Amino acid sequence: MTATADLYDERGDDLDSVSLQFQDIGGVTAFEGQIRTIRCHRDNALVKQTLATPGEGAVLVIDGGGSLESALVGDLIAGSAVANGWAGLIVHGVIRDRDALGGLAIGIKALGSNPRKSAKDGVGDVDVPVEIAGVVFTPGRHVWADSDGILVEK
Repeated sequence: MTATADLYDERGDDLDSVSLQFQDIGGVTAFEGQIRTIRCHRDNALVKQTLATPGEGAVLVIDGGGSLESALVGDLIAGSAVANGWAGLIVHGVIRDRDALGGLAIGIKALGSNPRKSAKDGVGDVDVPVEIAGVVFTPGRHVWADSDGILVEK
């Protein structure tokens, strides 16, 4: 994968750069793929359901509204993502089981961690455009992430 800094130098005007500072939590720090999205608030049922389907190298962008109150991804859900071929997860919210996630062969960026579980009611939206820190993540477009940050195809 081309480093995001080099990619931005090559394609600057075609890309949006996410200014919000995410933490690298997964066992892979550089990942890219087609964008899939979920918008949910403190409820990860749709996340679990989606990551149990074939990912085909996609990156799931989970817009939890930046909530730090309960985790949207834990070790079992992330393990399912690995088993189903997802390239990575970008969580605008928090995860749990940080040490276990660090051992998985998947890229995970999140705002932080919280051991509290989230609800399981299935409330939210799947594959809709989501906006995080002024950048729109549109399903079907491409996203690149590494230790420098996140770039999104406009």
